[in-house]
Amino acid sequence: MRVTGQRLRCVRGGREVFCDLDFAVAGGEALILTGRNGAGKTTLLRLIAGLLTAAAGHIDLDGGDPELSLAEQAHYLGHRDALKPSLTVAENLDFWAAYLGNGDGATFRAGALAAVGLADLAHLPAGYLSAGQRRRLSIARLLAAPRPIWLLDEPTAALDVAAQARLSDLMRAHLAGGGAIIAATHGPLGLEGVKELRMGGAG
Repeated sequence: MRVTGQRLRCVRGGREVFCDLDFAVAGGEALILTGRNGAGKTTLLRLIAGLLTAAAGHIDLDGGDPELSLAEQAHYLGHRDALKPSLTVAENLDFWAAYLGNGDGATFRAGALAAVGLADLAHLPAGYLSAGQRRRLSIARLLAAPRPIWLLDEPTAALDVAAQARLSDLMRAHLAGGGAIIAATHGPLGLEGVKELRMGGAG
């Protein structure tokens, strides 16, 4: 499996965010997007996720499931945690698993919550969670509906040191299983041997 972007150009609000941008990441690899605020890191992730359209260039997926699009084989974890506060932790995870196409999400739920340290809070309404706990619940979506490509936008935001270590372990396991990660970050993610794409642009 290999995701590539060639000669990508993106314009938002009449402003060119980036142009002639190339990248490539294969299964088992992590590509880290770095650069100042406004450089286009989030924009690139959203392009790959199919949430935005490039003004020029193209993004291709070689390998993976030929019956599914790139967007259908990718998880996009954005800045917002996208949780329903009135639903319990378990219900939120079941909702996202079903939405993302995993009809057997309940089977993965217990393991996903345990992996992010939220197993004991499964019954609690999400509205009672702290910012760090909400972020961990969002990360659990990556496990409740497995997909080979993870698109992570500042995934360590609001996480304490212990939770960051858990996330690093999850990312290593995903890579070891042949998955790919593209992550925008201002800080280290605890991964070894990553590729880096430094993006320019006004801050």
